[in-house]
Amino acid sequence: MPRLALLDQAIFVGAAYPYFVLRQLFDVHGDRFLVLDHGAGLSGYVLAATVPRGQVSWILGLGVLKQYRGLGHGRVLLAEMLRLLTDDQVGEVRLSVEPHNADAVALYRSLGFTEVGRRDGYFGRGGDRLIMALLLKR
Repeated sequence: MPRLALLDQAIFVGAAYPYFVLRQLFDVHGDRFLVLDHGAGLSGYVLAATVPRGQVSWILGLGVLKQYRGLGHGRVLLAEMLRLLTDDQVGEVRLSVEPHNADAVALYRSLGFTEVGRRDGYFGRGGDRLIMALLLKR
């Protein structure tokens, strides 16, 4: 957990999960909390949470350290998570993304996600988000 918390802080800086929240997310959704270990340490993670009855899953976090971005690590993490969620027979995956994060939006679109809404102030003042979704084949 300490390494995971440091990774989250390094990726998301002021928007990182507080340690106790990360701990509880891991306890509840640990089987859908994937990390990428490049040998010298962790370089990224993805976390998914599925609603009861398994119909919809939300990506609660996807991040890669700055020095490893653009190398396909985010794609590997998300593709593996989508494979696991498909195996779980989840019907739809949703996520929120900062509208101006062109790299992240492009990644999600390349994997088949489409924009299904926009929520101004989703994370409070200045925390606008695009909501994107992907239907999974059952």
